[in-house]
Amino acid sequence: MKKYVAAIDQGTTSTRCIIFDRKGKIVSMGQKEHEQIYPKPGWVEHDPTEIWKNTLEVVAQARIARSIPVDDIAAVGITNQRETTVVWNRKTGRPYHNAIVWQDTRTSELVHYHQEREMDDWWRITTGLPLATYFSALKLRWLLDHVPNLRRDAEKGIALFGTMDTFLIWNLTGGPKGGLHITDVTNASRTQLMNIFKVRWEDEVLLRLNIPPNMLPTIVPSSKFQATVVAEPLRGVPLAGALGDQQAALLGQACLEPGEAKNTYGTGCFLLMNTGTKIVPSRFGLLTTIAYQFDRDPPNYALEGSVAVAGALVQWLRDNLGMIRNSSEIETLACSVDDNGGVYFVPAFSGLYAPYWNTHARGIIAGLTRYVNKGHIARAALEATAFQTHEVLRAMEQDSGIKLASLRVDGGMVVNELLMQFQADILNVPVIRPKMIETTALGAAYAAGLAVGYWSGPRDIQRNWGIDKTWEPQMPDYQRKQFDLYWHKAVEKSLDWEE
Repeated sequence: MKKYVAAIDQGTTSTRCIIFDRKGKIVSMGQKEHEQIYPKPGWVEHDPTEIWKNTLEVVAQARIARSIPVDDIAAVGITNQRETTVVWNRKTGRPYHNAIVWQDTRTSELVHYHQEREMDDWWRITTGLPLATYFSALKLRWLLDHVPNLRRDAEKGIALFGTMDTFLIWNLTGGPKGGLHITDVTNASRTQLMNIFKVRWEDEVLLRLNIPPNMLPTIVPSSKFQATVVAEPLRGVPLAGALGDQQAALLGQACLEPGEAKNTYGTGCFLLMNTGTKIVPSRFGLLTTIAYQFDRDPPNYALEGSVAVAGALVQWLRDNLGMIRNSSEIETLACSVDDNGGVYFVPAFSGLYAPYWNTHARGIIAGLTRYVNKGHIARAALEATAFQTHEVLRAMEQDSGIKLASLRVDGGMVVNELLMQFQADILNVPVIRPKMIETTALGAAYAAGLAVGYWSGPRDIQRNWGIDKTWEPQMPDYQRKQFDLYWHKAVEKSLDWEE
């Protein structure tokens, strides 16, 4: 009997391979960061070739670290940064351009152009997503308009489009020698090219954006055997799972019932609520998206609130301002003061996502006085993540009609005790951290393992989930209201900063 399931977690700042056992515990891991490329203000790119090489390297690291034979791996699943857009040559495998990352804002003029011509909120109704720089469709249109010979090759069927799951799957299953050109339903639902009701590419979107349909991958379920990997060091392992990173975290958190929700604190911050097989259109600035699909079952849907900058703000304080040497130092610095000193930090570096969807917002630090020191700024940076989550949760409760009794949390920032306590205080609900916080990779492993029978069903997933720590709210109501008032004053200052 096979002992393990592997997950490739291709994230915004790094790529990892994590190998899990049957109880959902980590057996081994490899990780490598990739370069963040900033050609112009607001532009963010990655080198897809570097990411592919890193993927092979981290898989090898994970296997070598514990001397795991490939024959002991039952299946591999993939999870990935969503919306990030890459186009490559079917014959050579070479990308035509760097991948345009989900944070990139170069398509703001295209957003404005289509917003002026929109009738009756057609884009949101059809795709579940508002017009924004965030999603893949306008990034692809920009590439077609600006990369020499790309449109010509696309119309000939030579140029392929995909998000990072598609690019990695194509390479893992043969690349130019017959690689599968597929994407799972969760990633397809984030491109703004898919009809959220019909779960297929929307012809009208392709027509409006002048995108050749033969560029697009085939849409497949999140959990289903697709092919056997041919690339070393996973040759012979079934490829059986794929989900966008936030949907993978929802599965990894065992949020399998309608009304269950999780929040992931990573580069950005993403709150998802499972709505079952029911599509819930948002009236309060959230996204309607696909949560997951098991083989022949109908898809499960989710409401999502997306925050562009969470952990990325800590990285910015480290890399751009030099306030800390390591991201882990942010908590110590923030704890050096008793409060935020009246400082509020709105990290709208690439506009504001849910619930505002304001492309022209820009980051501000408000409330500065001579009293303020770097400890106050560090504390305000952490509090910004909690404030943004509060706004998203409030919108989610309004859309769903469900008041959350607690919030399950995961991601790299949940080790920050100060942030988690402040989050519970601002939300006024308990915040629960599970024993396994690597839920994104675990969700991809679950999808793959379920498809090949390594786990027998959803009950195995629910049995594996357990609580590590719960933070109970301790803040008085009057203080919570005061924080909320000043946060919204700061947000108002950031809106429409760019003309």
